[in-house]
Amino acid sequence: METTVGLNHYLILAALLFCIGIAGVLTRRNLLIIFMSVELMLNSANLTLIAFSHYLVNAVGMVFVFFTMTVAAAEVGVGLAIVVTIFRNIESLDIRKLNVLKH
Repeated sequence: METTVGLNHYLILAALLFCIGIAGVLTRRNLLIIFMSVELMLNSANLTLIAFSHYLVNAVGMVFVFFTMTVAAAEVGVGLAIVVTIFRNIESLDIRKLNVLKH
């Protein structure tokens, strides 16, 4: 018996991944974990775009995925540079200690 994976399955998976990403951003205090959660949220949006692109037989969603992957790569580069700078100044990646930078 062959089962097909429909659009609803992809959308449910993308929603679960997005919720996991939001939970990671809201509950974690480590900057690296927060960046990984943001990447998870971007990947869930990419999964949604690919699913709709395949369902509608239109390549526009796939083009948008390439743009979001480019933005994600730039975000990782800039984000990791900021994390390294913060770690050099504070010697911790805990976001509760970032209030030192307010002065």
